[in-house]
Amino acid sequence: MRHWGLYGCALGLLALGAAALAIPHPVPGQFGIGYGAALRAFVFIACLQGLAYFAAVFVLLRGAARPGIGFILGVAILLRLMVLVVPPFLSNDLYRYIWDGWVQLAGINPYRYIPDDSSLAFLRDAVVFPNINRASYAPTIYPPAAQIFFAVAAGVAKIVHLPPVFGMKLAMVGAEAVGIWAMLRLLDKAGLPRRRILIYAWNPLPVWEFAGSGHVDAIVVCFVALGLLAVATGRTGFGGAALASAVLAKFLPVVLLPALWRRWDWKFAGVFIGVIVLLYLPYLGAGKAVLGFLGGYAAQENIDSGQGIFLLQVIGALVPLSAAAAKIYLGIFALVLAVIAVAMLWAPAPSARALERRCLVLGGVLVVGVSPHYPWYFAFLLVPACVAPSPATLYLVTASFLLYLNPTHTQLFWPAMVFGPYALLAAWDFVAKRPAVSAVRQGVKI
Repeated sequence: MRHWGLYGCALGLLALGAAALAIPHPVPGQFGIGYGAALRAFVFIACLQGLAYFAAVFVLLRGAARPGIGFILGVAILLRLMVLVVPPFLSNDLYRYIWDGWVQLAGINPYRYIPDDSSLAFLRDAVVFPNINRASYAPTIYPPAAQIFFAVAAGVAKIVHLPPVFGMKLAMVGAEAVGIWAMLRLLDKAGLPRRRILIYAWNPLPVWEFAGSGHVDAIVVCFVALGLLAVATGRTGFGGAALASAVLAKFLPVVLLPALWRRWDWKFAGVFIGVIVLLYLPYLGAGKAVLGFLGGYAAQENIDSGQGIFLLQVIGALVPLSAAAAKIYLGIFALVLAVIAVAMLWAPAPSARALERRCLVLGGVLVVGVSPHYPWYFAFLLVPACVAPSPATLYLVTASFLLYLNPTHTQLFWPAMVFGPYALLAAWDFVAKRPAVSAVRQGVKI
């Protein structure tokens, strides 16, 4: 009977997942469930799943239950299978991935044309093309490692005759599975029980955003996990390659560089830079367009103006801000990150668990400082959280579903509900000066 608590949590996660899939899509003319009552219902159910998840983590870390790894991974697989077969309804980013893959399979540089360009008319279909976002004005934003993955996944789907949407989602879940394998090995290296993989595998965020929406961040999770494992086991060259691949799947993981690179480790640095150069080479024919929609995206999300940054919005609600406020804020933010980076680079080489904590610090500072508008941006923080399960980080990742309720990115309430409690929990962790999980409870020496 000692596992009954986890059994109940698992049943709750599965039942709530089924309930979320039963939500109708009543908003005509908008993708998926739109921004109406259906989306609010989904977020409510996702938050209930978050409560079941927190209960499972609490039971697990207290040592009240010691489930087998087969049970934990079995539940994780069931959660993903439920949504894997359903077309994405929270985001249509996946259709751009498929399109970029098709463009490359046709021998065309994906940075060269927008989807609406007449040069690509021969690729248009009735399923993928109509659902591509920003098709009429935005070139692709995704960097080379993601592009290579898109091309391979789209090619394999065609060879084995899989529907393109299901094939890309399956590829993303496959990348996530490699990341889970690396996390299991990382737990071994840290001297921690493998059952802690529940901290990642049962969190509802990767279930909905990877198996459900097929987001590219699954590739980031894969390579961040491989990079952490490589560095923890002394294979710094492979660690540099893995981190470079994560950065060129989505640029955000570059913030982890000070945690993974040890000063004077020229092997790591050389491989990191070499892989970035190597992956960009096939696409340089597009010239400066090789950066894609990156600049336009920052403007569209109001990052460069500062209106899309939560902390700056809060300051602006209290005092008038000058036109240069965004540049000053971003400069100060970059300086803070640089100070943290230098401190980490000059500190002694960390243990496996200390390495994860450094990643959580860097990742936390980044996401609070930049305040991404979409939940899937937070998923990579779950990788180090498996080894160093900070309550602040677990809350931040799980509560990020609330950002769906702020589609215009102008409200302060919902971001405050995400970042406010995170800041309080992080401050409590810092003041308490103790690990998030007692070493005595775990029966290991730190």
